[in-house]
Amino acid sequence: MIVTVTWFRLELRRRWRSLVVLALLVAFATATVLASVAGARRGGTAVDRLAALTLPATVAVLPNEPGFDWAGIRALPQVEALTEFPVSGFGVDGISNSEEVSAFPPVDDELLRTIERPVVLEGRLPDPTRIDEVVVSSRFPATYHRGVGDRLTLRLMSVEQAGSDDFDPSGSDPLLGPSVPVTIVGVIRSTWFAEKLGDRGGVLPSAALFARYHANIVGPKGYINALVRLKGGEAAIPAFREGLVRASKRSDIDMWNIEMKIIAPSRQVAHFEAASLLAFGLAALAAAIVLIGQSVARYTAATMADLQVLRAVGLTPRQAVVAASAGPFLAALAGTTLGIVSAAAASTWMPIGAAALLEPHPGFDVDWLILGTGWALILALVLAGSAASAALALVATRGRISGRRSGVALAAARAGLPVPIVIGARFALEPGRGKSAVPVRPALVGAIAGVVGVLAAFTFSAGVRDATENPARFGQTHQLEIFLGFNNEDFVPSYRQMLETVARDPAVQAVNDARIAVAEAEVPATRTATGAGAEKSRSAPVTVYTYDPVGGPLPVVLFEGRMPATPEEIVLGPSSADALGVAVGGRVPMGGGPTPVPMTVTGIGFMPEGPHNGYADGGWVIPAGYDRLFAGAHFAFKFHGAEIALRPGTDLAAVKRRLESATAPPGGGGLPFTDPLPLPQVAQIRDVQSLPVLLAGFLALLAVGAVGHALATTVRRRRHEVAVLRALGMTRPQARWMVVTQATLLAVVGLLFGVPLGVAFGRTLWRIVADIAPLVYVPPLALWALLLAGPVTLLLANLLAAWPGSVATRLRIGHVLRTE
Repeated sequence: MIVTVTWFRLELRRRWRSLVVLALLVAFATATVLASVAGARRGGTAVDRLAALTLPATVAVLPNEPGFDWAGIRALPQVEALTEFPVSGFGVDGISNSEEVSAFPPVDDELLRTIERPVVLEGRLPDPTRIDEVVVSSRFPATYHRGVGDRLTLRLMSVEQAGSDDFDPSGSDPLLGPSVPVTIVGVIRSTWFAEKLGDRGGVLPSAALFARYHANIVGPKGYINALVRLKGGEAAIPAFREGLVRASKRSDIDMWNIEMKIIAPSRQVAHFEAASLLAFGLAALAAAIVLIGQSVARYTAATMADLQVLRAVGLTPRQAVVAASAGPFLAALAGTTLGIVSAAAASTWMPIGAAALLEPHPGFDVDWLILGTGWALILALVLAGSAASAALALVATRGRISGRRSGVALAAARAGLPVPIVIGARFALEPGRGKSAVPVRPALVGAIAGVVGVLAAFTFSAGVRDATENPARFGQTHQLEIFLGFNNEDFVPSYRQMLETVARDPAVQAVNDARIAVAEAEVPATRTATGAGAEKSRSAPVTVYTYDPVGGPLPVVLFEGRMPATPEEIVLGPSSADALGVAVGGRVPMGGGPTPVPMTVTGIGFMPEGPHNGYADGGWVIPAGYDRLFAGAHFAFKFHGAEIALRPGTDLAAVKRRLESATAPPGGGGLPFTDPLPLPQVAQIRDVQSLPVLLAGFLALLAVGAVGHALATTVRRRRHEVAVLRALGMTRPQARWMVVTQATLLAVVGLLFGVPLGVAFGRTLWRIVADIAPLVYVPPLALWALLLAGPVTLLLANLLAAWPGSVATRLRIGHVLRTE
């Protein structure tokens, strides 16, 4: 121990700069890796931790019927808590109505208390008896620069506007009802009020607002829906559904399973982001092991060379290894500790992406399991690496390491290629032995990894760009929509003639007349855990669209199978098919009336994105099949609309104006043509796009560091060979070309293996994203990246060779040969 302490004090005086640099490298790597791993763990559990704290609703019951009686539903034995909300809202002065920042006003004080009890991020919950208090969701303060303590003015509809069928509170017409000054008293987050990427935030008033201004929020034809928390959780949904049908005498009520509709998709996105962040952290760890490992090995080898002098006076091999390892270990101890502090500070930025909008406790968070384990593991790696390097250096001095020969270099020599090329090939592919050994394998692996990372990142980005620029990848093949009716009432009696007028427009490719309603599909019976042979069946809602083309057929993206042709056939969305456990050719009983109808699945495909369904769930049927499904239902349709596909290259704004003019009645006041609903999955995919780019940067750094280190080390450690060649007649330009050949060969090896692996890895990653989203997988091609990969890689390699090549030309031949 005395020898080790004495030697370290001497090393600290001589090489303190190297130790400081090594400590900083370890600190940077530790912070990056552990912050990523801890952030991945935090993001992957965010959804479940939020649900555990907030008493989330089990189902959302959406009858969308004026005057619906909730008393009977509230009395069902499965109901633990029920809160009502109107499907209407309010505006906020200074914010456009189209931004829809209004959260549905609560009808009672159950919300935020016994159901969807939120996490309060700042401030407090509103007093349910005070009309002048509101809370906002987490993105509202950042979007609108108004937070706790700030004042807002809510603008309500007039009684006439609330009772009008034609007034749209999210449109451009002003709200003419009362203005209500309020104060923001808190910022909240819960499962129901959680935000998605791209959301701007919302405002939630107290129950007192609805109590005082009922007529300004819900008109005579307005309706109230409800969130319900069930005593048995998700398992109680089938029994609750049966009670709902009995109490309401309706079998077509749309009921969202909150777990399936909100929590599970959010969990899936959070898990994918966590996996991406974890992969980034592990790749950064691999890069750090190579880069820092080379620094540790180089430092230890230099120290062992100095310690050889003390071997003559009795220093044992064990003491030499311990003394050589002391400096790197203590530098790593300081660097790892600093890295832990930095990783803890970086926790304020975690988790990333969509998970950040679901984190119940955002801000500073120390994951002692990850940080403590990482601290011990990194120190162990540095200690093991430095000890192994010292032991190898000790063996190298005894001449016990033999070098291997490269077949490429031998082939170049036998082919009679110029000496600089042969020697450069040897230097690139042969590690050498003893003091002349160089890190050939890390350089080759680093070059390959760098090319793989960059090409994979560009390939993945090409897939993201293709998906965001082509809504058809998500099955959205139409560019315009028109809303024709609601709750069994059409706004235009002659709507079919209007759609025929639309179909005749030269820019229109196809029009589909879509009646939309919710059918209940019976999920196959499953064995329960309560006794052998016990089975149960449950139902799942499926939003059904009619496939009823007017003019040309609307293109539908199908993964497999075909569109329905008879009343007994249906095409299901992939999410609905998974939930029902059926595939093409399977049969599932479903219906919106009193009697279920067996339907045969003829295909799996995408739907239009709708108010109550995503593009991956729902079903297509022909009109006769729709009439059969909903025979005897309370409503013949819940929504009625049309999807309009335009020809490529069409001016969307011009066509919209032309169609609105052509379909408007003589007195004006026609129906508006609107854009399809935005797809939240596009923002989610864009959010993870940066991780492969960051990973590519780390791997490119690995390549530059590994190749640059190999080139510099080769000229230094093999200077005796270079000096001999120079003495035998090798010119300065040839010495430079020797290093250029070495760099070029490393780059060529990196390209030969890295290009196909990078494209394959990028496409594999994109396929995983496509399966999760889901979306239509089209193999991405980063053409410019492929074309520039070779020239850029060769250019970088030769730039790295510039300084070592200059050193090789300036060797003092006599001095090197004399000292060697």
